[in-house]
Amino acid sequence: MEWTEELQLGLAPMDAVHQEFVELYNQLAAADATGFVDAMDRFIAHTEAHFDMENRWMTATNFPGCHKAEHERVLTVMHDIRARVASGDMVLGRRLVEELPGWFENHATGMDAALAYYLEEIKFDTESCTAAVETAPHAGGCGGGCSPAVTVAD
Repeated sequence: MEWTEELQLGLAPMDAVHQEFVELYNQLAAADATGFVDAMDRFIAHTEAHFDMENRWMTATNFPGCHKAEHERVLTVMHDIRARVASGDMVLGRRLVEELPGWFENHATGMDAALAYYLEEIKFDTESCTAAVETAPHAGGCGGGCSPAVTVAD
């Protein structure tokens, strides 16, 4: 997976964590069978911290919950596949590696782009988790639905 301008959303903390996501993904994709579980553990740990950061921002600003729900679904899939890889199912681990770039591009340019735009609009300070503009609970979902979470068929 390559870091591209399309993935750059203009919110520095989000862009930095997304660049790290791409770097750790590439390490996972390049890992051989003996290093795959360790690379996956690093990737999952990063993804958990990455999603926690975005989830804190969404909670602080009353951002719609389907973005958080997608984070939960993706982490559930990653943990399930990690357990199966540890039990010897490398095929499923490699399948996850194949599916992640497409999911990430859709997620970053859709849901994350909407979040980044909203945070900029309300002048949200990512350090203090405060907005200069008052936020109100959103009346709907995510404006048309959630993008599909990563799915990996057996």
